[in-house]
Amino acid sequence: MTYLASPPGSLWLNRFIHLIPPGEVLDLASGAGRNCPALLAAGNSVLALDRDPHSLAQAAELGAATLCHDLEQPSSVWPFEVDRFAGIVVCNYLHRPLFPFILSSLAPQGVLIIETFAQGNAQFGKPSNPEFLLAPDELLGLVTLMPNQPLHVVAYECGYVDQPKPALVQRICIKKSALADAHLARN
Repeated sequence: MTYLASPPGSLWLNRFIHLIPPGEVLDLASGAGRNCPALLAAGNSVLALDRDPHSLAQAAELGAATLCHDLEQPSSVWPFEVDRFAGIVVCNYLHRPLFPFILSSLAPQGVLIIETFAQGNAQFGKPSNPEFLLAPDELLGLVTLMPNQPLHVVAYECGYVDQPKPALVQRICIKKSALADAHLARN
């Protein structure tokens, strides 16, 4: 079967990929795996998760392990244990109820890289549904206001980008403290 080439990986990911420690990386809502080549080239193993089996077939051809799972179903359960991933990457996807689970599955010293759309993006096309657009500084609040999650914000940006297409985005890179386990054990 022949697939169309995926667009190149996220420029935001490429900027911070060197911070991800060796280990397994979760590419959440991976789609066809456009970020998988960069993650694999950096020496990490990659687990691509998406609800579309056809897209995941493309990610598997790139060398990623895959898991077909729809995290937005009411009966869906977060399938990963605490402190599992050295890195988690989320690009162009937003499902707010997942944030506590994402953060708990990030290992101490792990790196979370998120880039998704912000309010005002409708002027550039899809997504335009407010449910899928972050309010001003909402991403910063979602990842830094979680109790019992000692995090360090490495970088945060909110605004217009012209690559890979014009859009309004919010993006963040955070590192989970090595003290996370000790902090959780005290509470």
